Order: sequence, then C-alpha cells, then structure tokens
Amino acid sequence: MVTTNLTTNVRKVNDKVSIIDISGEITRHAEERLSAAFEEASNNGVQTILLNFAEMEYMNSSGIGLLIMLLIRAQRQGQQLMAYGLREHYAQIFELTRLNEAIQVYDSEDDALKAAAVTP
Repeated sequence: MVTTNLTTNVRKVNDKVSIIDISGEITRHAEERLSAAFEEASNNGVQTILLNFAEMEYMNSSGIGLLIMLLIRAQRQGQQLMAYGLREHYAQIFELTRLNEAIQVYDSEDDALKAAAVTP
C-alpha cells in the first residue's frame, strides 16, 4: 500500500463556510484523504469551501485532477470552491490550466473570507 504525504485539517468558519488546510503533497495517492476532508467540510449546508494551500509542498497533474474532481462535486452540491495561499508556481499552473476560472484564487485567508462574505 502506498501512503501519501498529505495532511488535512477542516475548520468550520460558520454554518456557510469551511476551510480545508492542506499540508504536504497532492498526488494520486492523496485521493482518499482529500475526499474525506472535502466530505467533512461540505456537511450541513455549507455553501463555500476554501482550500488553504499555504502549506502545500507539491502537486502534480494527478493532484490537479483531484482538484477538478472536488470542483465537480462542489458544483453538483451547489457549493462554491475557493482557494488561497498558492505559491507562485502553482498559481501559474492554475492560470495555464484555466482552473483559476472555476476556482477563485486569493492571496490570503482574509481576502478569501471577505470574498465569501465572512468577516474574519
């Protein structure tokens, strides 16, 4: 069994917004852990899920595929997916893949929370 170097922490901001703190690597081996975190974050009527990439060390093309899977799940559930804390390299990948058109990207948690209409 292959293990992943990924840890997640789900924080509820309020009844409408959750944050998933992502630390480590997002690769194909991260699917189970990332899916479980998304499931926890999207419970009980949450409308917006923020992905905190500040502690992400690495993401490959399989990781991008996992993000697209989360985006599709969020859209099916009528939820909005947002992100912040991307290093410049990964922000460029979001632009090149046009993922930033589907997942709004912000510089900081405060900026993302303001966009989600939550006062930090």
